[in-house]
Amino acid sequence: MTPTLLAAGAPALPHTASNGQLLLAVLLSIGAIVLLITRFKLHPFLALTLGSGLLAAVAGAPFDKLLASFSTGFGSTVASVGLLIGLGAMLGKLLADSGGANTIADTVLARTGPKLLPWAMALIAAVLGLPLFFEVGVVLLVPIVLLVARRGNAPLIGIGIPALAGLSVLHGLVPPHPGPLVAVDALHADLGVTLALGLLIAVPTLIVAGPLFGRLAQRWVGPLELPAETAPVDTVKRERTPKFGAVLATILLPVVLMLGKALADVVIDDPKATGQRIFDFIGSPLIALLAATLLAMLTLGRAAGFDKGKISDTVGSALGPIAGIVFIVGAGGGFKQTLIDVGVGQAVSEWSGKWHISALLLGWLIAVLIRLATGSATVATITAAGIVGPLAAGMSTSHAALLVLAIGAGSLFLSHVNDAGFWLVKEYFGMSVGQTLKSWSVMETIISVVAIALILPLSLII
Repeated sequence: MTPTLLAAGAPALPHTASNGQLLLAVLLSIGAIVLLITRFKLHPFLALTLGSGLLAAVAGAPFDKLLASFSTGFGSTVASVGLLIGLGAMLGKLLADSGGANTIADTVLARTGPKLLPWAMALIAAVLGLPLFFEVGVVLLVPIVLLVARRGNAPLIGIGIPALAGLSVLHGLVPPHPGPLVAVDALHADLGVTLALGLLIAVPTLIVAGPLFGRLAQRWVGPLELPAETAPVDTVKRERTPKFGAVLATILLPVVLMLGKALADVVIDDPKATGQRIFDFIGSPLIALLAATLLAMLTLGRAAGFDKGKISDTVGSALGPIAGIVFIVGAGGGFKQTLIDVGVGQAVSEWSGKWHISALLLGWLIAVLIRLATGSATVATITAAGIVGPLAAGMSTSHAALLVLAIGAGSLFLSHVNDAGFWLVKEYFGMSVGQTLKSWSVMETIISVVAIALILPLSLII
Protein backbone atom coordinates (compact mmCIF):
# COMPACT_ATOMS: atom_id res chain seq x y z
CA MET A 1 0.00 0.00 0.00
CA THR A 2 1.20 3.50 -0.71
CA PRO A 3 1.44 5.99 2.16
CA THR A 4 -1.80 7.91 2.46
CA LEU A 5 -2.03 11.64 2.67
CA LEU A 6 -4.49 11.49 5.57
CA ALA A 7 -2.80 10.95 8.89
CA ALA A 8 -4.41 8.58 11.33
CA GLY A 9 -6.78 10.39 13.58
CA ALA A 10 -6.88 13.54 11.48
CA PRO A 11 -9.21 16.02 13.18
CA ALA A 12 -12.47 16.78 11.45
CA LEU A 13 -13.71 20.34 11.29
CA PRO A 14 -17.18 20.51 12.80
CA HIS A 15 -19.54 22.46 10.58
CA THR A 16 -23.19 22.90 9.83
CA ALA A 17 -22.74 24.54 6.45
CA SER A 18 -25.16 23.79 3.66
CA ASN A 19 -23.93 22.59 0.29
CA GLY A 20 -24.51 26.07 -1.09
CA GLN A 21 -22.36 27.61 1.63
CA LEU A 22 -19.64 25.02 0.97
CA LEU A 23 -19.73 25.81 -2.74
CA LEU A 24 -19.35 29.51 -1.94
CA ALA A 25 -16.45 28.70 0.39
CA VAL A 26 -14.68 26.70 -2.33
CA LEU A 27 -15.16 29.36 -5.00
CA LEU A 28 -14.01 32.19 -2.74
CA SER A 29 -10.97 30.30 -1.44
CA ILE A 30 -9.83 29.16 -4.90
CA GLY A 31 -10.53 32.64 -6.26
CA ALA A 32 -8.41 34.13 -3.49
CA ILE A 33 -5.56 31.72 -4.22
CA VAL A 34 -5.71 32.58 -7.93
CA LEU A 35 -5.77 36.32 -7.22
CA LEU A 36 -2.92 36.16 -4.71
CA ILE A 37 -0.71 34.16 -7.09
CA THR A 38 -1.49 35.97 -10.34
CA ARG A 39 -2.24 39.57 -9.34
CA PHE A 40 -0.26 40.06 -6.15
CA LYS A 41 2.54 37.63 -7.09
CA LEU A 42 2.37 35.97 -3.68
CA HIS A 43 4.26 32.71 -3.29
CA PRO A 44 1.92 29.71 -3.78
CA PHE A 45 2.82 28.39 -0.31
CA LEU A 46 1.46 31.54 1.33
CA ALA A 47 -1.49 31.74 -1.06
CA LEU A 48 -2.56 28.16 -0.28
CA THR A 49 -2.16 28.77 3.45
CA LEU A 50 -4.32 31.91 3.36
CA GLY A 51 -6.82 30.19 1.06
CA SER A 52 -7.25 27.41 3.63
CA GLY A 53 -8.09 29.99 6.30
CA LEU A 54 -10.65 31.68 4.07
CA LEU A 55 -12.20 28.32 3.18
CA ALA A 56 -12.72 27.38 6.83
CA ALA A 57 -14.00 30.86 7.73
CA VAL A 58 -16.67 30.94 5.03
CA ALA A 59 -17.65 27.34 5.78
CA GLY A 60 -18.12 28.28 9.44
CA ALA A 61 -15.38 26.06 10.89
CA PRO A 62 -13.60 27.08 14.15
CA PHE A 63 -10.09 28.42 13.58
CA ASP A 64 -8.51 26.24 16.28
CA LYS A 65 -9.74 23.17 14.41
CA LEU A 66 -8.55 24.72 11.14
CA LEU A 67 -4.98 24.92 12.42
CA ALA A 68 -5.01 21.29 13.49
CA SER A 69 -6.49 20.16 10.18
CA PHE A 70 -4.10 22.21 8.04
CA SER A 71 -1.08 21.07 10.08
CA THR A 72 -2.13 17.44 9.78
CA GLY A 73 -2.46 17.70 6.01
CA PHE A 74 0.81 19.59 5.65
CA GLY A 75 2.78 17.21 7.84
CA SER A 76 1.50 13.97 6.35
CA THR A 77 2.08 15.25 2.82
CA VAL A 78 5.65 16.33 3.46
CA ALA A 79 6.36 13.11 5.36
CA SER A 80 5.27 10.94 2.43
CA VAL A 81 5.69 12.94 -0.77
CA GLY A 82 8.53 15.17 0.44
CA LEU A 83 10.87 12.22 0.92
CA LEU A 84 10.24 11.01 -2.62
CA ILE A 85 10.74 14.49 -4.08
CA GLY A 86 14.07 14.74 -2.28
CA LEU A 87 15.31 11.37 -3.53
CA GLY A 88 14.17 12.16 -7.07
CA ALA A 89 16.07 15.45 -6.95
CA MET A 90 19.24 13.67 -5.80
CA LEU A 91 18.97 11.14 -8.62
CA GLY A 92 18.39 13.89 -11.17
CA LYS A 93 21.34 15.93 -9.90
CA LEU A 94 23.68 12.95 -10.19
CA LEU A 95 22.40 12.32 -13.70
CA ALA A 96 23.04 15.92 -14.72
CA ASP A 97 26.41 16.53 -13.06
CA SER A 98 27.98 13.20 -13.99
CA GLY A 99 27.38 13.67 -17.71
CA GLY A 100 24.92 10.78 -17.77
CA ALA A 101 22.41 12.89 -19.68
CA ASN A 102 24.97 13.54 -22.40
CA THR A 103 25.77 9.83 -22.55
CA ILE A 104 22.13 8.96 -23.32
CA ALA A 105 21.76 11.78 -25.83
CA ASP A 106 24.99 11.02 -27.68
CA THR A 107 24.28 7.28 -27.85
CA VAL A 108 20.74 7.65 -29.19
CA LEU A 109 21.59 10.42 -31.65
CA ALA A 110 24.59 8.51 -33.02
CA ARG A 111 22.18 5.79 -34.15
CA THR A 112 19.48 8.06 -35.53
CA GLY A 113 19.04 9.43 -39.05
CA PRO A 114 17.73 12.92 -39.85
CA LYS A 115 14.14 11.74 -40.40
CA LEU A 116 14.02 10.08 -37.00
CA LEU A 117 15.49 12.99 -35.05
CA PRO A 118 12.11 14.17 -33.65
CA TRP A 119 11.35 10.65 -32.44
CA ALA A 120 14.81 10.33 -30.93
CA MET A 121 14.40 13.63 -29.06
CA ALA A 122 11.02 12.49 -27.71
CA LEU A 123 12.62 9.24 -26.52
CA ILE A 124 15.56 11.04 -24.89
CA ALA A 125 13.21 13.48 -23.13
CA ALA A 126 10.95 10.68 -21.90
CA VAL A 127 13.87 8.68 -20.47
CA LEU A 128 15.50 11.70 -18.87
CA GLY A 129 12.11 12.95 -17.70
CA LEU A 130 11.52 9.93 -15.44
CA PRO A 131 13.73 11.19 -12.56
CA LEU A 132 13.85 14.92 -13.41
CA PHE A 133 11.51 17.77 -12.52
CA PHE A 134 10.18 19.62 -15.54
CA GLU A 135 12.19 22.81 -15.02
CA VAL A 136 15.41 20.83 -14.49
CA GLY A 137 14.65 18.74 -17.56
CA VAL A 138 14.17 21.85 -19.70
CA VAL A 139 17.50 23.31 -18.57
CA LEU A 140 19.16 19.97 -19.23
CA LEU A 141 17.55 19.29 -22.61
CA VAL A 142 17.62 22.69 -24.31
CA PRO A 143 21.39 22.65 -24.93
CA ILE A 144 21.03 19.14 -26.37
CA VAL A 145 18.18 20.31 -28.63
CA LEU A 146 20.22 23.28 -29.85
CA LEU A 147 23.25 21.08 -30.43
CA VAL A 148 21.23 18.52 -32.40
CA ALA A 149 19.55 21.24 -34.46
CA ARG A 150 22.92 22.69 -35.40
CA ARG A 151 24.68 19.40 -36.14
CA GLY A 152 21.78 17.88 -38.06
CA ASN A 153 20.69 21.13 -39.75
CA ALA A 154 17.21 20.40 -38.35
CA PRO A 155 14.41 22.90 -37.61
CA LEU A 156 14.50 23.91 -33.96
CA ILE A 157 10.75 23.62 -33.33
CA GLY A 158 10.58 20.31 -35.22
CA ILE A 159 12.84 18.65 -32.65
CA GLY A 160 12.15 20.99 -29.73
CA ILE A 161 8.43 20.24 -29.45
CA PRO A 162 8.95 16.43 -29.20
CA ALA A 163 11.54 17.02 -26.46
CA LEU A 164 9.23 19.34 -24.51
CA ALA A 165 6.32 16.94 -24.98
CA GLY A 166 8.37 14.08 -23.56
CA LEU A 167 9.14 16.09 -20.44
CA SER A 168 5.62 17.44 -20.00
CA VAL A 169 3.82 14.12 -20.44
CA LEU A 170 6.04 12.45 -17.84
CA HIS A 171 5.67 15.44 -15.51
CA GLY A 172 1.86 15.34 -15.55
CA LEU A 173 1.07 11.62 -15.79
CA VAL A 174 3.87 9.50 -14.37
CA PRO A 175 5.08 9.22 -10.75
CA PRO A 176 7.49 10.00 -9.07
CA HIS A 177 6.80 13.58 -10.21
CA PRO A 178 5.25 15.75 -7.45
CA GLY A 179 1.79 16.23 -9.00
CA PRO A 180 0.99 12.56 -9.65
CA LEU A 181 2.50 11.58 -6.29
CA VAL A 182 0.25 13.98 -4.39
CA ALA A 183 -2.81 12.80 -6.33
CA VAL A 184 -1.90 9.15 -5.65
CA ASP A 185 -1.77 9.85 -1.92
CA ALA A 186 -4.88 12.03 -1.87
CA LEU A 187 -6.96 9.43 -3.70
CA HIS A 188 -5.40 6.42 -1.93
CA ALA A 189 -4.47 4.99 -5.32
CA ASP A 190 -1.92 2.25 -5.87
CA LEU A 191 1.33 3.76 -7.08
CA GLY A 192 2.42 0.75 -9.13
CA VAL A 193 -0.89 0.53 -10.99
CA THR A 194 -0.88 4.30 -11.55
CA LEU A 195 2.66 4.11 -12.91
CA ALA A 196 1.77 1.26 -15.28
CA LEU A 197 -1.39 2.93 -16.57
CA GLY A 198 0.40 6.29 -16.73
CA LEU A 199 3.06 4.84 -19.02
CA LEU A 200 0.32 3.18 -21.12
CA ILE A 201 -1.42 6.55 -21.61
CA ALA A 202 1.83 8.49 -21.94
CA VAL A 203 3.17 6.65 -25.00
CA PRO A 204 0.38 7.44 -27.52
CA THR A 205 -0.08 10.90 -25.99
CA LEU A 206 3.59 11.65 -26.53
CA ILE A 207 3.48 10.41 -30.12
CA VAL A 208 0.57 12.72 -30.99
CA ALA A 209 1.73 15.80 -29.08
CA GLY A 210 5.42 15.32 -29.85
CA PRO A 211 6.71 14.17 -33.26
CA LEU A 212 3.34 14.44 -35.04
CA PHE A 213 2.34 17.87 -33.76
CA GLY A 214 5.95 19.02 -34.07
CA ARG A 215 5.63 18.95 -37.87
CA LEU A 216 2.57 21.20 -37.75
CA ALA A 217 4.10 23.54 -35.16
CA GLN A 218 7.17 23.86 -37.35
CA ARG A 219 5.00 25.27 -40.16
CA TRP A 220 3.03 27.54 -37.82
CA VAL A 221 6.05 29.07 -36.13
CA GLY A 222 8.47 29.08 -39.04
CA PRO A 223 12.26 28.96 -38.83
CA LEU A 224 13.89 30.15 -35.61
CA GLU A 225 17.37 31.60 -35.43
CA LEU A 226 19.82 29.46 -33.51
CA PRO A 227 22.17 31.11 -31.01
CA ALA A 228 25.66 31.83 -32.31
CA GLU A 229 27.17 29.14 -30.11
CA THR A 230 25.75 26.09 -28.46
CA ALA A 231 27.42 24.01 -25.80
CA PRO A 232 26.69 20.56 -24.46
CA VAL A 233 24.95 20.26 -21.12
CA ASP A 234 28.10 19.29 -19.28
CA THR A 235 30.68 21.91 -20.20
CA VAL A 236 33.41 20.28 -18.09
CA LYS A 237 35.56 17.93 -20.15
CA ARG A 238 36.05 14.68 -18.26
CA GLU A 239 38.23 11.72 -18.98
CA ARG A 240 35.61 9.37 -17.56
CA THR A 241 31.88 9.35 -18.23
CA PRO A 242 29.14 6.86 -17.26
CA LYS A 243 28.35 4.06 -19.70
CA PHE A 244 25.04 4.13 -21.54
CA GLY A 245 23.80 0.81 -20.17
CA ALA A 246 24.62 1.78 -16.59
CA VAL A 247 22.87 5.14 -16.93
CA LEU A 248 19.75 3.59 -18.46
CA ALA A 249 19.61 0.82 -15.85
CA THR A 250 19.89 3.35 -13.03
CA ILE A 251 17.11 5.56 -14.36
CA LEU A 252 14.77 2.64 -15.00
CA LEU A 253 15.45 0.80 -11.72
CA PRO A 254 12.71 2.51 -9.64
CA VAL A 255 10.22 2.08 -12.49
CA VAL A 256 11.00 -1.64 -12.76
CA LEU A 257 10.75 -2.16 -9.00
CA MET A 258 7.41 -0.36 -8.69
CA LEU A 259 5.98 -2.15 -11.72
CA GLY A 260 7.23 -5.44 -10.29
CA LYS A 261 5.26 -4.79 -7.11
CA ALA A 262 2.13 -4.03 -9.12
CA LEU A 263 2.58 -7.25 -11.12
CA ALA A 264 3.14 -9.29 -7.95
CA ASP A 265 -0.07 -7.88 -6.48
CA VAL A 266 -1.93 -9.33 -9.47
CA VAL A 267 -0.08 -12.65 -9.90
CA ILE A 268 0.55 -13.68 -6.28
CA ASP A 269 -2.30 -11.81 -4.55
CA ASP A 270 -1.44 -13.18 -1.11
CA PRO A 271 -0.25 -10.57 1.42
CA LYS A 272 1.26 -13.30 3.63
CA ALA A 273 3.29 -14.95 0.87
CA THR A 274 7.05 -14.40 1.12
CA GLY A 275 7.34 -13.34 -2.53
CA GLN A 276 4.52 -10.83 -2.14
CA ARG A 277 6.11 -9.32 0.98
CA ILE A 278 9.48 -8.98 -0.76
CA PHE A 279 7.97 -7.22 -3.76
CA ASP A 280 5.87 -5.00 -1.50
CA PHE A 281 9.06 -3.87 0.23
CA ILE A 282 11.41 -3.36 -2.70
CA GLY A 283 8.59 -1.95 -4.87
CA SER A 284 7.50 0.69 -2.37
CA PRO A 285 8.24 4.19 -3.75
CA LEU A 286 10.64 5.12 -0.95
CA ILE A 287 12.76 1.96 -1.23
CA ALA A 288 12.72 1.99 -5.05
CA LEU A 289 13.95 5.59 -5.29
CA LEU A 290 16.42 5.11 -2.43
CA ALA A 291 17.90 2.08 -4.19
CA ALA A 292 18.20 4.01 -7.47
CA THR A 293 19.85 6.97 -5.72
CA LEU A 294 22.39 4.76 -3.95
CA LEU A 295 23.09 2.91 -7.20
CA ALA A 296 23.53 6.24 -9.02
CA MET A 297 26.33 7.17 -6.64
CA LEU A 298 28.26 4.24 -8.10
CA THR A 299 27.07 3.97 -11.70
CA LEU A 300 27.01 7.75 -12.29
CA GLY A 301 29.10 9.47 -9.62
CA ARG A 302 32.02 7.04 -9.31
CA ALA A 303 31.92 6.26 -13.02
CA ALA A 304 32.43 9.97 -13.74
CA GLY A 305 35.46 10.06 -11.45
CA PHE A 306 33.76 11.73 -8.48
CA ASP A 307 35.36 11.05 -5.10
CA LYS A 308 33.30 10.57 -1.95
CA GLY A 309 33.35 14.28 -1.14
CA LYS A 310 32.19 15.28 -4.63
CA ILE A 311 29.35 12.75 -4.55
CA SER A 312 28.25 14.03 -1.14
CA ASP A 313 28.35 17.65 -2.33
CA THR A 314 26.39 16.79 -5.49
CA VAL A 315 23.68 14.97 -3.56
CA GLY A 316 23.48 17.70 -0.93
CA SER A 317 23.21 20.49 -3.48
CA ALA A 318 20.09 18.86 -4.95
CA LEU A 319 18.00 19.57 -1.85
CA GLY A 320 18.19 23.37 -1.73
CA PRO A 321 16.38 24.13 -5.01
CA ILE A 322 13.45 21.82 -4.18
CA ALA A 323 12.62 23.39 -0.81
CA GLY A 324 10.05 25.66 -2.46
CA ILE A 325 8.43 22.71 -4.23
CA VAL A 326 8.16 20.74 -0.97
CA PHE A 327 6.55 23.67 0.85
CA ILE A 328 4.06 24.28 -1.97
CA VAL A 329 3.11 20.60 -2.03
CA GLY A 330 2.86 20.57 1.77
CA ALA A 331 0.59 23.63 1.82
CA GLY A 332 -1.47 22.00 -0.92
CA GLY A 333 -1.85 18.98 1.35
CA GLY A 334 -3.05 21.27 4.14
CA PHE A 335 -5.56 22.91 1.80
CA LYS A 336 -6.74 19.52 0.60
CA GLN A 337 -7.20 18.30 4.18
CA THR A 338 -9.21 21.42 4.98
CA LEU A 339 -11.40 20.84 1.92
CA ILE A 340 -12.15 17.32 3.11
CA ASP A 341 -12.71 18.17 6.76
CA VAL A 342 -15.21 20.97 6.14
CA GLY A 343 -17.22 18.53 4.02
CA VAL A 344 -16.51 19.79 0.51
CA GLY A 345 -15.55 16.37 -0.79
CA GLN A 346 -18.78 14.80 0.44
CA ALA A 347 -20.79 17.63 -1.11
CA VAL A 348 -19.04 17.14 -4.46
CA SER A 349 -19.81 13.43 -4.24
CA GLU A 350 -23.50 14.22 -3.80
CA TRP A 351 -23.49 16.77 -6.64
CA SER A 352 -21.76 14.41 -9.06
CA GLY A 353 -24.40 11.78 -8.32
CA LYS A 354 -27.18 14.25 -9.14
CA TRP A 355 -25.44 15.52 -12.29
CA HIS A 356 -24.57 12.00 -13.49
CA ILE A 357 -21.12 13.19 -14.54
CA SER A 358 -18.16 10.84 -14.65
CA ALA A 359 -15.76 11.27 -11.74
CA LEU A 360 -12.87 11.10 -14.21
CA LEU A 361 -14.30 13.88 -16.36
CA LEU A 362 -15.15 15.95 -13.27
CA GLY A 363 -11.59 15.66 -11.94
CA TRP A 364 -10.20 16.65 -15.35
CA LEU A 365 -12.50 19.68 -15.65
CA ILE A 366 -11.70 20.97 -12.15
CA ALA A 367 -7.96 20.60 -12.80
CA VAL A 368 -8.35 22.40 -16.16
CA LEU A 369 -10.10 25.38 -14.57
CA ILE A 370 -7.54 25.74 -11.79
CA ARG A 371 -4.66 25.32 -14.25
CA LEU A 372 -6.07 28.08 -16.48
CA ALA A 373 -6.51 30.36 -13.49
CA THR A 374 -3.26 29.79 -11.58
CA GLY A 375 -0.86 28.56 -14.27
CA SER A 376 0.45 25.92 -11.87
CA ALA A 377 0.06 22.24 -12.74
CA THR A 378 0.97 21.24 -9.18
CA VAL A 379 -1.59 23.56 -7.57
CA ALA A 380 -4.23 22.35 -10.04
CA THR A 381 -3.48 18.70 -9.24
CA ILE A 382 -3.46 19.19 -5.47
CA THR A 383 -6.70 21.18 -5.38
CA ALA A 384 -8.61 18.95 -7.81
CA ALA A 385 -7.51 15.82 -5.93
CA GLY A 386 -8.75 17.33 -2.67
CA ILE A 387 -12.13 18.22 -4.14
CA VAL A 388 -12.88 14.89 -5.83
CA GLY A 389 -11.05 12.71 -3.29
CA PRO A 390 -14.19 11.16 -1.72
CA LEU A 391 -15.32 9.98 -5.16
CA ALA A 392 -12.39 7.54 -5.18
CA ALA A 393 -13.52 5.82 -1.96
CA GLY A 394 -15.62 3.19 -3.70
CA MET A 395 -13.50 2.87 -6.83
CA SER A 396 -11.52 -0.15 -7.91
CA THR A 397 -7.72 0.03 -7.88
CA SER A 398 -7.53 0.65 -11.62
CA HIS A 399 -10.22 3.36 -11.64
CA ALA A 400 -8.62 5.22 -8.74
CA ALA A 401 -5.38 5.20 -10.73
CA LEU A 402 -7.23 6.50 -13.81
CA LEU A 403 -8.71 9.33 -11.71
CA VAL A 404 -5.16 10.32 -10.76
CA LEU A 405 -4.24 10.38 -14.44
CA ALA A 406 -7.37 12.35 -15.40
CA ILE A 407 -6.50 15.04 -12.86
CA GLY A 408 -2.88 15.05 -14.07
CA ALA A 409 -4.04 15.44 -17.67
CA GLY A 410 -6.26 18.37 -16.74
CA SER A 411 -3.40 20.06 -14.91
CA LEU A 412 -1.46 20.37 -18.19
CA PHE A 413 -4.17 22.13 -20.18
CA LEU A 414 -3.21 25.32 -22.11
CA SER A 415 -0.10 26.71 -20.45
CA HIS A 416 -0.17 30.47 -21.07
CA VAL A 417 1.26 33.74 -19.75
CA ASN A 418 0.57 33.00 -16.06
CA ASP A 419 2.71 29.84 -16.17
CA ALA A 420 6.43 30.06 -15.41
CA GLY A 421 7.03 27.19 -17.85
CA PHE A 422 5.60 29.33 -20.66
CA TRP A 423 8.26 32.00 -20.17
CA LEU A 424 11.00 29.45 -19.62
CA VAL A 425 10.30 27.86 -23.01
CA LYS A 426 9.85 31.24 -24.72
CA GLU A 427 13.22 32.56 -23.58
CA TYR A 428 15.20 29.38 -24.17
CA PHE A 429 13.94 29.02 -27.73
CA GLY A 430 13.98 32.73 -28.51
CA MET A 431 10.31 32.86 -29.56
CA SER A 432 7.78 35.66 -29.41
CA VAL A 433 4.68 35.35 -27.22
CA GLY A 434 2.60 34.52 -30.30
CA GLN A 435 5.01 31.81 -31.44
CA THR A 436 5.07 30.31 -27.94
CA LEU A 437 1.27 30.21 -27.86
CA LYS A 438 1.13 28.49 -31.26
CA SER A 439 3.69 25.87 -30.29
CA TRP A 440 4.13 25.27 -26.56
CA SER A 441 0.60 26.23 -25.45
CA VAL A 442 -1.09 24.18 -28.16
CA MET A 443 1.20 21.24 -27.40
CA GLU A 444 0.17 21.30 -23.72
CA THR A 445 -3.50 21.41 -24.70
CA ILE A 446 -3.06 18.45 -27.06
CA ILE A 447 -1.42 16.44 -24.27
CA SER A 448 -4.33 17.17 -21.93
CA VAL A 449 -7.07 16.41 -24.45
CA VAL A 450 -5.48 13.29 -25.95
CA ALA A 451 -4.76 11.89 -22.48
CA ILE A 452 -8.36 12.28 -21.23
CA ALA A 453 -9.64 10.96 -24.58
CA LEU A 454 -7.63 7.78 -23.90
CA ILE A 455 -8.44 7.59 -20.18
CA LEU A 456 -12.24 7.71 -20.51
CA PRO A 457 -12.64 4.72 -22.87
CA LEU A 458 -9.94 2.81 -20.99
CA SER A 459 -12.05 3.14 -17.84
CA LEU A 460 -14.83 1.24 -19.62
CA ILE A 461 -12.52 -1.63 -20.50
CA ILE A 462 -10.54 -2.34 -17.31
